[in-house]
Amino acid sequence: MRLLLAEDERSLSKALVTILEHSNYSVDAVYDGEEALDYLEADNYDGLILDIMMPKMDGLTVLRKLREARNNIPVLLLTAKSEIDDKVEGLDLGANDYLTKPFDPKELLARIRAMTRSNTEQFDSVLKMGNVTLDSTTYELGTPDGSIKLSNKEYQIMELLINNPGHVISTDRLFDKIWGYDSDAEVNIVWVYISYLRKKLTGLNANIRIKATRNVGYSLEEITETADAE
Repeated sequence: MRLLLAEDERSLSKALVTILEHSNYSVDAVYDGEEALDYLEADNYDGLILDIMMPKMDGLTVLRKLREARNNIPVLLLTAKSEIDDKVEGLDLGANDYLTKPFDPKELLARIRAMTRSNTEQFDSVLKMGNVTLDSTTYELGTPDGSIKLSNKEYQIMELLINNPGHVISTDRLFDKIWGYDSDAEVNIVWVYISYLRKKLTGLNANIRIKATRNVGYSLEEITETADAE
């Protein structure tokens, strides 16, 4: 799951990125409202963490412009103010939730899970396909034969695939969604991580596989007796 963090306080932004990435989110960080809108034009995010007080364009203006453009991305507002007026205005403009600084990282993560949950079809913390489970709280990939904890990028790829069974997701889409536009990595890193996941699925005796569609991308499908070997 990919998030955009718009927070102008650099030290706080860096700390939040660390917390979010440790919790297996992909995060892009921006430091003013105009930059936030520029990034959001790509429509590549599952949620927005938006500070109210920012240079160039404040968070409430960003939120207003998003909703006027019919962009319904889930938004969590951050504010150093405790005044009720800011919170009410933000909610009236279409924010999903708010947090007043300082806040506990556990509460931040809980609120992110809550606001993004409404955008997904599966509400359970454990995603399932075939005999495979993917636990969003422990980041473990499992079958009746055992389980293994996935790395950050492995988990995000698997989450994206299992939430879109049978749908081919392009290599570019996987790269942009998980590594982001500012990444120094090459796009072939996607194939490397797909290879890691294939080996883990095989080792767990999974009855699903990651299928490659040449020059298109990857999809997740259940293995049948008539399925062609890759």
